[in-house]
Amino acid sequence: MDPVTLAVLSARFTAIVEEMGEGLLRTAYSQILNSSRDFSIAVTDGACRLVAQADHIPVHVGAMPFAAKAVLDTFGSDMKAGDVFLLNDPWHGGSHLPDLTIVLPVFSDGVVRFYSVVRAHQSDIGGGTHGGYNPGANEIWQEGLRIPPIRLGENFTMRPDLVSMLALNTRINRDFRGDLAAMLGSAKLGANRLSDLLTQHGSGNLMLAVDAILDLAHVHAARIVESWPDGTWQGEAVLDDDGHGQENIAIRATCTKQGGTLTVDLSASDDQVQGFVNSSYPNMFSAVCMAFAYLLDPEVSKNEGAFRALRVVAREGSVVWAREGAAVTLCTSHCSNEIVEAIVRAMSKCCPQRAMGGWGRRFRIAITGRDARRPERKFVWHLFHARPGGGGHAKGDGWSSAGEWHSAGGLKFGSVEMAEARFPLHFRRHEFLGGTAGTGEHRGGHGGQLELIVESDGPSRGNTAGDGVRHGSAGILGGQDSAPHRYALRHADGSERLLRTKEVGVVIQSGEVLEVRSAGGGGWGDPAKRDPALIARDIEEGLA
Repeated sequence: MDPVTLAVLSARFTAIVEEMGEGLLRTAYSQILNSSRDFSIAVTDGACRLVAQADHIPVHVGAMPFAAKAVLDTFGSDMKAGDVFLLNDPWHGGSHLPDLTIVLPVFSDGVVRFYSVVRAHQSDIGGGTHGGYNPGANEIWQEGLRIPPIRLGENFTMRPDLVSMLALNTRINRDFRGDLAAMLGSAKLGANRLSDLLTQHGSGNLMLAVDAILDLAHVHAARIVESWPDGTWQGEAVLDDDGHGQENIAIRATCTKQGGTLTVDLSASDDQVQGFVNSSYPNMFSAVCMAFAYLLDPEVSKNEGAFRALRVVAREGSVVWAREGAAVTLCTSHCSNEIVEAIVRAMSKCCPQRAMGGWGRRFRIAITGRDARRPERKFVWHLFHARPGGGGHAKGDGWSSAGEWHSAGGLKFGSVEMAEARFPLHFRRHEFLGGTAGTGEHRGGHGGQLELIVESDGPSRGNTAGDGVRHGSAGILGGQDSAPHRYALRHADGSERLLRTKEVGVVIQSGEVLEVRSAGGGGWGDPAKRDPALIARDIEEGLA
């Protein structure tokens, strides 16, 4: 197929997944989707190869072909046009339970040619605590509703009885139903666009084009890898704890570059732990793909072809690949961030100009209670504000308040005013915080400072889920680590209590203030080489 047609079709696949994302964003009910954008979109071919993804949440997408494969393995030839499949189980195509995935097969000539895949994080998924994260869990059954691949409906509709059963097991029934409907609408939009493409070009020509697009991405990625020196390097990253007493949990990466292939071996990582920082296999694989993608050129298509240049080795029973039944809900954040950090630290010795300082770690809080303005309605609000900074890199300083490595800016904190209108909250302060970034030739991005007053009808309860109060964002190539997170609850009498990263049932009285000082990003390079003009600028802006 001629290069112009290939370029047009490659752009068309990208346009489809981007349009699907816009559809979901504009129709979802919950704050976590229509404000913070915690969802991802992908298209795979009939062999479950990743063809295209939109720039949403990087840690989702490498795992999404596993969802299509789980549906194929479960239903095989029993699939038909218009079938709607749903799953979230980490050992059957999912990553962690809050991420529901809808998969629609797209047929041509009686054969599945594509899968339209939508993955979206739910505000609540049942289990022992509100908000989808249970720091007290030591097995997956305590973390929420577990869904293997099921046929949710036919003819592009959902069975009401199944939807009712699923919604009944969540705390925010309305949002769950609305978000699920928005996910189906997005997936159906993608299926329709793919069907149009098959009609326009014919299945034979279009599938040949898919092969060529993937092959070109492999050539592009392999050419970059070939430019790096051959060798083997090690890197390590450390989690604070698992919430059950085990501290300083290590993820270790051995990276071997040979010709046009990079092999990442995580087998030396610590054994799986009791708490929910363990990872499922699809999430671990996706985190490795994410780290690899960060080392490539931006214009490389991040599809199955590009990832052919990557080989992943891991050990079942380790924290990065836990055995079935382990608690794993935090895995898309932690240990995903630490998998990326360990790989980038190793590869900084191979391709230093492509490495970057560590991005901040995730520290989320989910608050539930009743709104004094609408006391009949229970709310669940997820903290996405005061995000940490991104890491410094060879071309400049890190992005301030950009978020974590696993999302790379894809998660948004949304409008402060909208959050105040929708929830019983008052944002007294929300700004960049100087002194949080790791110094270097190029410093990390700044973290954030937040003072948030909870104005609920009676006491609310908060659960925390995250990491990074002990270990800051990693400095690299002589750059320094950032300051760690500091989260506190200030009481009416002026006293405060520091919040741990893994707590259940924190009582928040109406009028009390949540004070957040989030970590900056890690520095890149020797701080002595930093341009004095940049130091002066930070001082002038009050951010040194």
